Amino acid sequence: MGLLMPRHSTLIPVSALKAELSDVFIADCSHDLAAPAAGENAYAESHIPGALHFHLDRDLSGRSDGRRGRHPLPTREALTATLAARGLRDGQQVVAYDSSQGVYAARLWWLLRWLGHANAAVLDGGLQAWTAAGGATEAGAAAPRPAGDFRAREPLVAFVEVDAVLANVRTGAHLVIDARSAQRYAGIGETLDPVAGHIPGAVCRFFRDNLTDDGCFKPASELRDAWRARLDGRDPATVIHQCGSGVSACHNLLAMQHAGLSGSVLYPGSWSEWCSDPGRPVATGPESAT
Repeated sequence: MGLLMPRHSTLIPVSALKAELSDVFIADCSHDLAAPAAGENAYAESHIPGALHFHLDRDLSGRSDGRRGRHPLPTREALTATLAARGLRDGQQVVAYDSSQGVYAARLWWLLRWLGHANAAVLDGGLQAWTAAGGATEAGAAAPRPAGDFRAREPLVAFVEVDAVLANVRTGAHLVIDARSAQRYAGIGETLDPVAGHIPGAVCRFFRDNLTDDGCFKPASELRDAWRARLDGRDPATVIHQCGSGVSACHNLLAMQHAGLSGSVLYPGSWSEWCSDPGRPVATGPESAT
């Protein structure tokens, strides 16, 4: 199959997925950082018909060596092989979802764009929105399907390594945006990483601020205004996004892309990589104190 023009490249509403269900590659990205088996267990109990489960640790991350962060990027070759083996066709529309406000689904969305696949979207509101709208679910394992012909293309997104972020502490040429909560950013209540705090010079934009109370993304115009205020005149292309391990930062990248503010990059290692080296500087306290 030849490459198709993008149909849904950021978010897709439940109504649109219902209309296109038969021709979409659906990825259930449900996960729980505190209980790594919880996502696949929840998938086995209930998922959107035809969806395949993708595990954050096994499928959407490379092997962690303790230095590159908790969820380092997989290789492009490994991820491409995984997607093709699971049946993804070249140019096929992908819809990723989870039950965690899109934070894990956004990771797959970013990874697909890294592989040059533009037809990738996150289900707005996730599984909760699907079931609230009367969407059907099924249980058990997915039926076997033939391998697809998916192949990687030129990346549509970029990332930076830790050395570039360290250099930026000195130069301030890029705005580093931390997607973790204000508490974790400040160094309060850290439970996932051995050191609390944030990268010096980084500012905080909690990923949940992209959402309405019902767990759906805010309208694009509202996101655009909020993100422009956060950027304070900076070009989106000068922004580096990070979080704890390169996962929730993708939620902020998705929000910006949906708002028409493209060009920002990801720091995949994020705080979990940064704090693994005691030689790297650490800041604590609220943003006004950095």
